[in-house]
Amino acid sequence: MKDTKIKSKVLRPKFNNDLDIIELAEENIFDDNIISFGIISSCTLENQEADKMTFKQVVFKNVIFNKIIFRHIELEDVRFENCNLSNVDFDEASLYRVEFINCKIIGINLNQSTLRDTTFENCNGQYALFSNSNCKKVSFLQCQLRASNFQNSILSKIEFKESNLLMSQMNFTNLNGIDFTSSDIEGLGVNIADINGAIVTAMQASSLATLLGLIVK
Repeated sequence: MKDTKIKSKVLRPKFNNDLDIIELAEENIFDDNIISFGIISSCTLENQEADKMTFKQVVFKNVIFNKIIFRHIELEDVRFENCNLSNVDFDEASLYRVEFINCKIIGINLNQSTLRDTTFENCNGQYALFSNSNCKKVSFLQCQLRASNFQNSILSKIEFKESNLLMSQMNFTNLNGIDFTSSDIEGLGVNIADINGAIVTAMQASSLATLLGLIVK
């Protein structure tokens, strides 16, 4: 059978061979705490707030994040698998070799964040917030990103593959060199200067021209 999984050049998380089971309780969640080398699975984190928490070499499996505010969180070599992070507040986060696989990230707040070697694969990220972020080597693979916000961001070596960017906002973000040809960008919010050098299909170019007030004959 042909392998249909999308390949990406973004680096994936690195883990030690043996990760301990971590029971993440309320007493473990506080400012500047470091949690590392473990698996957190099948639990719900609810009504928690902390600043500058760090997670290193951690796997989250089937975890529900409900009303969570972890501003300035640092994630290094972390995987989220089948998790629900909808409306989580990760404002000003730092992500290094992080992946979100089959996750629900509706309305997640990653504004003003730094993302390096980060993968979002088969995620529902409608209304996700990435504005004023610095993203380098980030892949969105088969993701739902309708009405997401990337305004005023730096996007370098970014992949959008087979993703839905319908009505997303990318004003004041340089899209030079970004390939949108396999994704839906109908109603994309951009300025003329933003899309200079973006890679699009002829149909997408016509749609963008209309959006920008041009008349295509």
